[in-house]
Amino acid sequence: MTYLFTSESVSEGHPDKISDQISDAIIDHFLAFDPDSKVACETLVTTGQVVLAGEVKSDAYVDVQTVARDVISKIGYTRGEYMFSADSCGILSALHEQSPDINRGVDRGKPEEQGAGDQGMMFGYATNETENYMPLALDLSHKILIELAALRKENKEISYLRPDAKAQVTIEYSDDNIPQKITTIVISTQHDEFANEAIMLKKIKEDIINLLIPRVKAQLKPELQKLFTEDITYHINPTGKFVIGGPHGDAGLTGRKIIVDTYGGKGAHGGGAFSGKDPSKVDRSAAYATRHIAKNMVAAGVADQILVQVSYAIGVVEPMGIFVDTYGTAKVDMTDGEIAEKINGIFDMRPGIIEQRLKLRNPIYSETSAYGHMGKEPAVLTKTFHSSNGRSISKEVELFTWEKLDYVDQIREAFGL
Repeated sequence: MTYLFTSESVSEGHPDKISDQISDAIIDHFLAFDPDSKVACETLVTTGQVVLAGEVKSDAYVDVQTVARDVISKIGYTRGEYMFSADSCGILSALHEQSPDINRGVDRGKPEEQGAGDQGMMFGYATNETENYMPLALDLSHKILIELAALRKENKEISYLRPDAKAQVTIEYSDDNIPQKITTIVISTQHDEFANEAIMLKKIKEDIINLLIPRVKAQLKPELQKLFTEDITYHINPTGKFVIGGPHGDAGLTGRKIIVDTYGGKGAHGGGAFSGKDPSKVDRSAAYATRHIAKNMVAAGVADQILVQVSYAIGVVEPMGIFVDTYGTAKVDMTDGEIAEKINGIFDMRPGIIEQRLKLRNPIYSETSAYGHMGKEPAVLTKTFHSSNGRSISKEVELFTWEKLDYVDQIREAFGL
């Protein structure tokens, strides 16, 4: 008996993603000028308004209003008719100093003694059904919206698009978990006003199917291209009209798209958001570390898919424990508990060591804040930041270190593969 699985993604212009991107840009600016910064920044966006709230402990001064406006402009909210525009929206900052009650449990002087910034559990997941070890339905949803944003910004073949959008992909799997075909694709995209609604709907649907989908398919291997059959059901702007969107259509908040940010409903999630948090918050750093473990484990051939959980107590250095679920796909003659014990001997999961291993005290977070924190290609680039006092700083940083396959040989040796 076959089964269906669905994942969704949202565009960089979605209200919640605007909030994530502003929060992470603020994190990056603080870390660029003071790598020891502790920041927890939440963002609310609504009609014509941005509200920043949270806690900061840093030697750096960041003009958060300018940072927020730059992000909004880059996304594409630059027209007054959107009712949310980079040059005219109000920005209220309620950021204040971090509680010393929290800081005393984190800062210990030495990285190996650093306590966890909060309690909780974090999950990492990987599967070999795609080249980047991500669930296929989510990966395709991300790709659809990345290409839709590219078409919008090119403003050539399609000129009516606005920044807000969502995509959803449903895949039919065989009993042995092999993708058979895409059954349904849902795309809702914000657009300019049309004089005739029927003509508008017809035009948008034709452009999505004939222009967007071929660009997405062209990125895929032939075996994945075959999943795009003539029998796909498309729901394009199923409400009929999507002119009012972005923060004017729906308020946005940091951290409300945690499933889009991770594995699209596959695996599990501990509940903690990532964006707006410096890496002392294990919600973020440990989630990256468990993804790093899971991806390297699957790439090494230990299992076809794997879920890794780690848990912490606030202010405590050592994690409470590591849990592993291979979903019965393990290729080694070991129980999941034995695999977890072996992982514990390979990967040091103390918060300060995770920061060092994955180079997390760098301004690397803006790139994570749209289209997923997992599954992207590691890259090295130089980023430049400007402060309001005229100071500029350029830093060479490594992005998505948790996606590197740099422990595969060590894992194979440990597991005798």
